[in-house]
Amino acid sequence: MTRENYIPFHKEFLLKQQIAAFSDDQKKVDDFKKLFDIVEHYFHYEAFNLNRNLKQNYALFDPDLSPKEREGFIGKSDFSVFKETLLTVLENGNYTRIDQETLDKAFKESDLIGLKLSIDFNAFKDYELYVRGSHKAKETVTKFIFWKKEIEVEYYDRVMIYLNYNEADYLKEKKVKLRKLPIDPGSIGLKIFKRVPKKDLETIFPNAVPRMSTTDKLLFWVPGVGGGISLLSTKVIPALIGMYGAYQSGEAIDLLNSKASLNQGLIALGILCAYLFRQYSNFVNKKIKYGKMLSDSLYFKNLGNNSGAFYSLLNSSEEEVLKETILAYAFLHRSENPLTASALDSQIESWFKTELNTELDFDVKDALLRLKNIGLGLETNGKWEVISPEKAIIKIDELWDTVFEYNQK
Repeated sequence: MTRENYIPFHKEFLLKQQIAAFSDDQKKVDDFKKLFDIVEHYFHYEAFNLNRNLKQNYALFDPDLSPKEREGFIGKSDFSVFKETLLTVLENGNYTRIDQETLDKAFKESDLIGLKLSIDFNAFKDYELYVRGSHKAKETVTKFIFWKKEIEVEYYDRVMIYLNYNEADYLKEKKVKLRKLPIDPGSIGLKIFKRVPKKDLETIFPNAVPRMSTTDKLLFWVPGVGGGISLLSTKVIPALIGMYGAYQSGEAIDLLNSKASLNQGLIALGILCAYLFRQYSNFVNKKIKYGKMLSDSLYFKNLGNNSGAFYSLLNSSEEEVLKETILAYAFLHRSENPLTASALDSQIESWFKTELNTELDFDVKDALLRLKNIGLGLETNGKWEVISPEKAIIKIDELWDTVFEYNQK
């Protein structure tokens, strides 16, 4: 199983764990808290700039804005800048992109709904899914009408779907029904969901339509056509032909045998119709279950849409950046000697495994780069060390002083 960069613990918890190492020295504890309070505010300022950049360059493609509002951003919104900034935020938040092979596998399999969904991919110029965190949970599913079975389902904790819709002319050429599109052609849709089954990723596509699977079709049509033809040809039709022939020739009709044969055929045909109705009802029930899952996703699992998704993404991005910085600084500060990047990486990952029973792939490269950029980390011959908390507080304060230069003479 691939280890994630995502750190599944709150920043306050991790900070508390790190300052516990020198809890007997109250001054160090206070300095450490002050340092990361001001670092957090600085990262929040960086997130604010990213948010402003995202909104500016997304506005022209935002389906929540009116056409008149979007017109005001022609020449101001840059798609390439928006996409690059979005990918930066996702990377900072330790989201990973799902490759096409994994997506195709998820589209073919299903854990909960057992329903084939058809998605018209002609609607999209391109689409991407990004995920973060995962867990397993027990779920009860219905098998063969009354038999219920408990299965283990894998969920993604967070899923962001990016949908870049094609222009209207292309959609018309591909015979995509524009009136059924949830947003305007040429727009870019963003949605964030929580707790999405790994094998039911197709359920979060807005244009997913339930279809009968091959199994459903075989169970419906094979008995229906085969049984229907057999019953009609051996029971119903011969009885009717016999009765009609006797009537035409003036012979006495054997009503007892004819009626018995006809009744048997009609009863068997009625049973067949009941079976077909049950099979179709199963499919309808699956559609209802899918509709329930969809409504739950929209109401309970949806964390943000379009520009409203930026808050969730930036919040998680900002927190991940801070957690990585806290850990890298704390471990280097406690080390008696400078550490290589690989040694620091190994120490932090071992600490998570030993102390918190969690395996992850710590992003040591980005953590050290941030320490260096804000002036807290120093590299000499491939080994890293940090300045003391007292000096670090002053350093970050100086960094803040260079953010706004309105009072310079």
